[in-house]
Amino acid sequence: MKKSTVTDSDILLDAVVKGLEDVKGYEISIIDLREIHNSIAAYFIVCHGNSHTQVEALTASVEKVVFEALGEKPVSVQGLRTGVWAIVDYFDIVVHVFHKDARSRFALEELWGDANITKHEYAGDELINNAEV
Repeated sequence: MKKSTVTDSDILLDAVVKGLEDVKGYEISIIDLREIHNSIAAYFIVCHGNSHTQVEALTASVEKVVFEALGEKPVSVQGLRTGVWAIVDYFDIVVHVFHKDARSRFALEELWGDANITKHEYAGDELINNAEV
């Protein structure tokens, strides 16, 4: 019998990305921190919305899809009051949902540039690019 290599983190990662895609999150990046010494999570997932309302909707969608897929609630959700930067913490995976302006200011992909980063870019429902950086 062949042993499955799919982990709970893989299922959680897929659910988070689906939650972001469902509400049209822009420029979804998966930052793989597993090879980074002393990292605080296995993955950061980063995306942005164009309005405070979209930031809130993206965050709610992630929570909904993850709960439906795994029955799991986040350890913590922070930043929803401002609508500028929301953090959804699932311990192994931390989701960062920015307002467009805040994303460029904080530049998490540059900060964690030594990690393996996979970017997903969408135009409507169509996948444009799925490439490692």
